[in-house]
Amino acid sequence: MDPATEVGAAAQTTASYTLWQLVRYMLGLGAWGFGGPAALVAYMYRDLVEKRRWISESDYKEGMTLAQLMPGPLAAQLAIYLGFVHYRVLGATLAGLAFVLPSFFMVVALGAAYVAYGGIEWMQAVFYGVGAAVIGIIAMSAFKLTIRNVGRDKLLWAIFLVSGALTALTQSESVWIFLAAGVLVWLVRAPPKFLSRSSINSVAAPLVGVLAAGAIDWHKLGQIGAFFAYAGSFVFGSGLAIVPFLYGGMVKEYGWLTDRQFVDAVAVAMITPGPVVITTGFIGYLVAGFWGAVVAAAATFLPCYLLTIIPAPYFKKHGKRPGVVAFVDGVTAAAIGAIAGAAIVIGQRSITDLVTAGLALATAAVLWRFKKIPEPLIVLIAALAGLALHPLAPGR
Repeated sequence: MDPATEVGAAAQTTASYTLWQLVRYMLGLGAWGFGGPAALVAYMYRDLVEKRRWISESDYKEGMTLAQLMPGPLAAQLAIYLGFVHYRVLGATLAGLAFVLPSFFMVVALGAAYVAYGGIEWMQAVFYGVGAAVIGIIAMSAFKLTIRNVGRDKLLWAIFLVSGALTALTQSESVWIFLAAGVLVWLVRAPPKFLSRSSINSVAAPLVGVLAAGAIDWHKLGQIGAFFAYAGSFVFGSGLAIVPFLYGGMVKEYGWLTDRQFVDAVAVAMITPGPVVITTGFIGYLVAGFWGAVVAAAATFLPCYLLTIIPAPYFKKHGKRPGVVAFVDGVTAAAIGAIAGAAIVIGQRSITDLVTAGLALATAAVLWRFKKIPEPLIVLIAALAGLALHPLAPGR
């Protein structure tokens, strides 16, 4: 038996839950988990680490680190890794599919309605309210993660602040920030023996319709598959980071979508639960129908699936070493800073007037005061508020 198999077998015997229980949880999270990657990874921590205690704190942090280091959507990668923790490849596969499929079917249905009726006017009204509430959800998620993982550590606070500022200023997340943060904390806390103290200081200083087979445009599907596979393989960070890349390809390079259609696609990602990157399914539907949605979504998520399960056994085997633990702490602090920075970037697009600012503050206040209130209820109320208030917004 190889070392990776031994690790998986040992881990599986200690699982306090069944694979079906985890799959049901991921199905539920994929069906109601609003708020984008920041909120989704916070939900997993709250539910699987704190409440159910299915996943240990160290396994969760390892999953977060691997998800940040590998390209692709953060929340989906974390779900895949958490499925791998006790049930290896089968668990990773089923957990990943369960997490992604609910929102995929939702965006395909919305895509069909969008095509059939020539646009969804009410979507902008819903996004007016939901987008503001999402800012409150992300802000509270970032706050809780900061308290738990950064604490009073000055080095981690410095990393957190730098990562947050760079994310806000550049409006994207960079893997180099995470790598640099991990290496810095590793060199400071658990330096390798071959490095002297002086050398350390010198380094640390700086489902709606299926087309007939004969009607499929295979050439266009090939283009869609190649483009979204590239996006899934080389774009790091959350859905926030992939949006500018998608805009450049879908609108500027290929001309498959208009500016308005692309904005509507982003709105779909925000008003539907699950990973933000599932908007690729909506975009694929607009470009080439049902099979375009399937190809776009599969091409986006397949690279992140492979880049999670392939290194996972070795990451688990060596993840408890002091140097790796220090590296994980650094990457985690940078990741939380990026989440906080993403809240600022998204807020610039969602907080457009006093009403949306009030909705965002009210959401954060409610989550602070009533810690057990379900987020879907908040999102539903925000959506209704958006429908009622959007026609009265300035400029309408």
